[in-house]
This record gives sequence, structure tokens and C-alpha cells, in this order.
Amino acid sequence: MRSKSSTLTSPELEIMKIVWERGSATVRDVYETLLARRKVAYTTVMTVMKILEGKGYLRKKAADRAYVYYAARPKSQVIKGMVQDFVNRVFDGSAEPLLVQLVKDEHLSPKDVEKIARLARTVQEKP
Repeated sequence: MRSKSSTLTSPELEIMKIVWERGSATVRDVYETLLARRKVAYTTVMTVMKILEGKGYLRKKAADRAYVYYAARPKSQVIKGMVQDFVNRVFDGSAEPLLVQLVKDEHLSPKDVEKIARLARTVQEKP
């Protein structure tokens, strides 16, 4: 049995990004946004949005003849949970190996590394 994860699937995250960007959206709004990028079925979008509602990521309210969906959680909270879930699963809860891997693979520029170091010093200085 799979344990509950705070990580969204790729299609779920793609839809959440659209809803966060718009503030609120109907299934049709999301469908049309996705359709401009790639072929997707309306029923697939509707199903994924219902799943997101069931998981507590989206809420809906009736408006005219359609439901308007809006994010139940802020983007920063969801991303924080996804990152923490990833760090826990892959690096046994320690973020240091993740940062080391990013630096080794050159995914962080020297400017990024300095910014992270500055942030780490700020966090350490707080009482």
C-alpha cells in the first residue's frame, strides 16, 4: 500500500500552477489553457481537478452554470511540502546532500550559491 505523499503528480501540479496564476478557474478555463500547450481531453482535466479537490488542494463554488475552483492552499505551502517530502524520501531528511548534488551537477550558479550561503548565515544568526 502506498503511503500518503504531499507530492503532486505532474498533471496535478500543472493544473495547480494554472489555478494559482489565475486566482480561480473553471474546468473550461484550465482545459483551454492546457489545450494551447498540448492535446488534452476535457474529461481528463475535470477528473484531475476533482482529484485535487478530494485531496484538499482545490475548493469549488457554484457560479452560473459552472463551478469555479480556487486553491485551498498557497503555492508556497504546497511547494514546501513537496520539497520536504522529496528530501525525506531521497535524502533521509537531510537537505545538505541535495545542495551538494545541485552544486556538483552545476545546477546552481556561483550567484545562487552565494545567495544560499547568505540565507544560511541569516538563519543561523536568528535567536
